[in-house]
Amino acid sequence: MSFPDLLEQHPDLAVGIRGRLTANQPLSAVTWFRTGGPAQLMFQPADEDDLAAFLKKLPDDVPVLPVGLGSNLLIRDGGLEGVVVRLSAKGFGGIEAAGADRLRAGAAVPDKRLAEAAAAAGLGGFAFYTGIPGGLGGALRMNAGAHGTETRERMVELTAIDRQGNRHVLTNADMSYAYRHSAAPKDLVFTSAVFAGIPQDEASIRQEMADVVAHREKAQPIREKTGGSTFKNPPGTSAWKEVDAAGCRGLTVGGAQMSEMHCNFMINTGAATGYDLERLGETVRARVLEHSGIRLEWEIKRLGRFGETGSVEPFLGQQGEAA
Repeated sequence: MSFPDLLEQHPDLAVGIRGRLTANQPLSAVTWFRTGGPAQLMFQPADEDDLAAFLKKLPDDVPVLPVGLGSNLLIRDGGLEGVVVRLSAKGFGGIEAAGADRLRAGAAVPDKRLAEAAAAAGLGGFAFYTGIPGGLGGALRMNAGAHGTETRERMVELTAIDRQGNRHVLTNADMSYAYRHSAAPKDLVFTSAVFAGIPQDEASIRQEMADVVAHREKAQPIREKTGGSTFKNPPGTSAWKEVDAAGCRGLTVGGAQMSEMHCNFMINTGAATGYDLERLGETVRARVLEHSGIRLEWEIKRLGRFGETGSVEPFLGQQGEAA
């Protein structure tokens, strides 16, 4: 399917803009699941000023969604109405020193690249990012974490642009971070952040990073088309344990499967649709609820319109099962 061309409806949007504007851009190419419909309009700003100028022009009733590396994202088959903002590595991928123990990094920087830069600078506390396959924009928004460390422990302040094109600086306290959550307004597009590290010997940092990589390669299906952890860990237990106990390891719906290696990971086995993946996830939630009474919460972000196949009800309406 395709959407009406926003640039035809609002031709002034492109005037003076230096970044790239693409109507009906397929999003399957930018998500790790390799599924999903198009973005009505994708904007790749040249830099922060370009982003601010574009958002200042954009009508208030047009939705805006920042999308990073697409590692924790399930786009539905009907696509996304409005504007998808995708920050480029050229405009938002820099890393520089911001003090004796601090680094400023653009929101398009991959998590693992920040870990590398911190190691080279002799700053510890960032090794956990080596095992997170996303970008810093998403990490800042959802308080990404692994191996006992979270983004909130390293982030000092961040810079963002709002829907009116205004620049904001938010402190760590402003974000009200919690487990896989922040209180930042949804209309903000993060552009960069300052992170604080701990002085540490580079060799020991790199050993920590190697340990994280080894664990990830052994325990996670990193060579598959996946979105990382599917569900948040419930209080007092692990999501994968509950998925396994409910008999969902290896469960399939269409081209989607709960990984045999790590059953809190969904994978696209080759021809999965967004519908297949979401149907599988809700089937698992329904079975875990029936088995243990635990209501698993999605960690993967599911966005956009459902396609022609139909919609997927949460917990399959409480009673559903996989076909």
